[in-house]
Amino acid sequence: MVELRENDLALVDLGGIRKEISLALVSAANVGDYVIVHVGYALGLIDPEEAQRTLEMFGELSRAQAESL
Repeated sequence: MVELRENDLALVDLGGIRKEISLALVSAANVGDYVIVHVGYALGLIDPEEAQRTLEMFGELSRAQAESL
């Protein structure tokens, strides 16, 4: 998360796209935390190491798709 906002809202960065999400289900989230997001809601916190592994896998998939075009 990059910014906490009023009314249980936050701003997240999704690969360069910034989106406002609800923190109604994850009240313990702070700026700098990684959260799992689905349809505009943070569903849970994720460990930073696990988040990095996941982001790397998404990057590999993106590169593989680009190469196959």
